[in-house]
Amino acid sequence: MSTAALSTLASARGTGGFTGALSDLFWRRPRFLLFLLLLPPLLWLGIIYLGSLFALLLQSFFSIDEFSGLIDRTFTLRTYAQLFQPANYDIILRTVVMAMLVTLASVAVAFPIAYYAARYAKGAAKAFFYVAVTLPLWSSYLVKIYAWKLILAKEGILTWGLGKLGLLPLLDAWLSLPMVGGNSLSLSATGTFIVFVYVWLPFMILPIQAAIERVPPSLMEASADLGADAGQAFRTVLLPLALPGVIAGSIFTFSLTLGDYIIPQIIGTSRLFIGQAVYAQQGTAGNVPLAAAFTVVPVVIMGIYLWAARRMGAFDAL
Repeated sequence: MSTAALSTLASARGTGGFTGALSDLFWRRPRFLLFLLLLPPLLWLGIIYLGSLFALLLQSFFSIDEFSGLIDRTFTLRTYAQLFQPANYDIILRTVVMAMLVTLASVAVAFPIAYYAARYAKGAAKAFFYVAVTLPLWSSYLVKIYAWKLILAKEGILTWGLGKLGLLPLLDAWLSLPMVGGNSLSLSATGTFIVFVYVWLPFMILPIQAAIERVPPSLMEASADLGADAGQAFRTVLLPLALPGVIAGSIFTFSLTLGDYIIPQIIGTSRLFIGQAVYAQQGTAGNVPLAAAFTVVPVVIMGIYLWAARRMGAFDAL
C-alpha cells in the first residue's frame, strides 16, 4: 500500500470520533486489545474459580465446636488431624485405590482401541470410531448410571447372560469376597469399578489415540529391522512416545474418580468415597471445615501426581 493511501486511511480513521479513536488505539496497541479480550475470562478464573478454592482452603483451617456445633474460626490443624482417624483415612484410601484401579483398567482397555483407530481406521471407519467413542458423552450422566444399575442388578441382563453360560457359580463366588463383593454387582465395589471405567473410558481413548497418531510408523518399522520383536518395539518405542497421551488420559480418569460421588451413591456398597464424605459432612452433618479438608485431599494428590509426571518428562511431547 502506498504512502498516500496510508495517510488517507489514517485521516479517515481520525475523523470517526470516539469510535475511530478507539479503533485507532486498538490498531496501534494490539496487546491492549488482547488484554481486554482476555480480561473477562481471567477475572472469572481469578475471582470465581481461584477465589472459591482459596475460600475452601481457608475453611479447612477452621473447626467445629463440639458443644455448640458452630464453626470456630480460629486457625487450627485439628480438622486435618481428623482425616487420619481410621474411618476418614479408610475413605481416602478406598477412593485413591479405586481411582488407581480405574485408571489402570482404562489404559488397558483404551490402548488397543486407540492403536487400531490411529493405525488402521481410515475414512468412514475413523469417523465411526469417533462417533462410537464420544456417543456415550452425548447422553445424560444420570441416565447412564441408572442404566448400568439395571444391567448389573441381580435380575439384570448381565446376570441372565452369565446364567445362560453357566457362570453364575463363578459370579456368586466373586460376590462372596469381602472387599469386592456384595448382594449383587449393582451393590458391590466391582459394580462401582465397572461403571467408573465405562463412564471415563472416552477421556482415556482420545488422548492416547492422538498421541499414537503422532508416532511415525517408520519408527516401528525401523525397530523391526533392527531385530526387535513386537513386544520389544511396543515397550521401547511406542509406549514411551505415547506416554504423554496416557498421562493426559490418566489425569481425567484419576481426578474424576477421586471427586465423583454420584456413581458410588447409586451403584456400590454403603462404604463412602471422598465425594460422598464431602456431601455428607457439608449437607447432613453441617461440618463444613471437615468437608473442606476432604476436598483438599484430591487437590494435593493431583498436584503431586502432576509434579511427578512433569519430572518424568511426560509433558514434553504434549
